[in-house]
Amino acid sequence: MRKRIGVLGSGIVARVLANGFLQNGYEVMMGSRDPKNLEDWLEQAGEKGSVGSFENAAHFGDQVVLAVKGSAAEFVLDLAGAANLHEKTVIDTCNPISEEAPENGVLRYFTKPNQSLMEHLQTKYSRIHFVKAFNSVGNDLMVNPVFREGKPTMFICGNNAQAKADVEKILEMFGWECEDMGGVQSARALEPLAILWCIPGFLRHEWRHAFKLLKK
Repeated sequence: MRKRIGVLGSGIVARVLANGFLQNGYEVMMGSRDPKNLEDWLEQAGEKGSVGSFENAAHFGDQVVLAVKGSAAEFVLDLAGAANLHEKTVIDTCNPISEEAPENGVLRYFTKPNQSLMEHLQTKYSRIHFVKAFNSVGNDLMVNPVFREGKPTMFICGNNAQAKADVEKILEMFGWECEDMGGVQSARALEPLAILWCIPGFLRHEWRHAFKLLKK
């Protein structure tokens, strides 16, 4: 069975995740508003990598990764075409980061406390199965993270059980343990984890860490 992933985005997060899928035998199409921005990636990707428009990548993928700035997420999904994503699992890596500078190491978000970007996207695109993941760690730790303490924890949420099961398999493949935090409303808690994750980086230039849930 062919395993095909569409990646919406051309930045470092999109590239890291695309490479992770390539390393695990997937066919990957990266989508950009200007596919020429991905020519350097394509040269290194091999025969299983391809590039195209957002619409091309959304149509191509059996599953899709949304890896763009939070402020651009809705615009990119519109360009991708909701019909190309209907009933598909879409891994939402986005955080609603404001253009304002951090305050004493604390990122500013454009969402209110009882809102999340993912909830807004899920309401607008009701037939897409969004799953929040990869939003609370740096890009260089997203694939095959290694820590003395063992596997780190990736928290996910979403409304569709099968979509979350799909993402859990991907996380395990990428070296993570997965914790399902429930429905889309839980994005109100998961998106701000990026704020917490970034504080040591902004204050002390410490970026090599991840969260882990401990249980008794």
